[in-house]
Amino acid sequence: MYHFKFADIGEGIHEGKILEWKYKVGDQAEEGETLVIIETDKVNAEIPLPVDGKIVELGGEEGDIINVGDLLAKIDDGEGDEDESEDSSEDQETSKDDDESEKKDESDESKDDDDDDDAGVVGALESSDEVIESSSEKSSKKSQSKRVLATPVARKLASDLDIDINQVKGSGEHGRVLKEDIEKYDSKKTSKSTSQQSIEAPEVKAYEGDERQKISSLRRSVVNAMTLSKQVIPHTTLIDELDVTDLVNFRNDHKAKAAEQDVKLTYMPFIIKALTKAIKDYPILNSSFDQVNEEIIYRKAVNVGIAVDTPDGLIVPNIKNADQLSLFNIARKVEELASLAKERKIQLSDLQKGTISITNFGAFDAISGTPIIKHPEVAILGIGKIDKKPVVRDGEIVIRDILPLSLTFDHRIIDGADGGRAMRAFKKYLKDPLLLLMD
Repeated sequence: MYHFKFADIGEGIHEGKILEWKYKVGDQAEEGETLVIIETDKVNAEIPLPVDGKIVELGGEEGDIINVGDLLAKIDDGEGDEDESEDSSEDQETSKDDDESEKKDESDESKDDDDDDDAGVVGALESSDEVIESSSEKSSKKSQSKRVLATPVARKLASDLDIDINQVKGSGEHGRVLKEDIEKYDSKKTSKSTSQQSIEAPEVKAYEGDERQKISSLRRSVVNAMTLSKQVIPHTTLIDELDVTDLVNFRNDHKAKAAEQDVKLTYMPFIIKALTKAIKDYPILNSSFDQVNEEIIYRKAVNVGIAVDTPDGLIVPNIKNADQLSLFNIARKVEELASLAKERKIQLSDLQKGTISITNFGAFDAISGTPIIKHPEVAILGIGKIDKKPVVRDGEIVIRDILPLSLTFDHRIIDGADGGRAMRAFKKYLKDPLLLLMD
């Protein structure tokens, strides 16, 4: 019997809502086919079947909330009644004494510490004390004959915070690592790596006539991401404007030709192309800063994120290897990702590994803005509304198409002068559309 559990699918997703079962009890399952669609704060994830067999039990009803580690289905795969799941291999490595001790300490911890209230961390979703360790959690010290004793909650928190649990001294019975040990270790690490301290906001009271409304999972994810970004990254924003009259004329001249190839030619593909060229001149824009190790990570891939407004909140999918795509192919990807994001059909892979982002204030008739960087990226480009304005050219007042720009960057590793030079390079490419067509 195969016990299939909801695994950690990454991006801080620890829970989801069962939207639709594709199989029912008694059905014959086929490996690789979609078993269930789970709604998370970021995507509607299609969970595939891991084995062939007959569905014996389903882990919940449509509409139920399910956590990482919860049972999704029992599948009769003809292999007997062993509890096989994605995390069973690690469980089998734990000795019987370890299991018994872990159960005892977990029980003690649940009495002394309300784990299911605050097991989540900044940038992650809430989780409960039922969350178990991921199958990928292996001891980094392979020479050890036995893995470190730790509660499941402590292991999950250590994984979320990217902490080597072998380095944490446990305060529980037999040296078991508890959740509070992980928190203390992380607190010490954070105090060394940044001078900024996390400030806990006080509870806000509601008065007579006020109405409270619970935020959605997506909104909670946005709250956490924005809080993390502003706490960690010192933002600096440069505001400028650019005469894009030649770009406007070029786009208008080629819209019909693009339409013949089923391409919707907006200004965004030109902006993305110009940004990728500016990155070649200033690779620091396409980096991340590892403050803990005091290292700048220059990203090889240029994956440009585009902020998409959806009915549920902001989602930022990214165009992979945008620097290697033609203008028309970028246009196709922009339209495709925006459509998938609004329909909540975006794939998790489309949200991962972004290296720099663009947000379009002009889409909402706004002149400009100061966008927030998407951690761990170091820059975000803001695009305002193109307006016709009177400007002086060769001593004459003429009407031109003017685009407001704002470049927000991480001032820890990008100085104002470097940010200004990067902005100037971007403007050079966007001003002359022919430069965008050249390698």
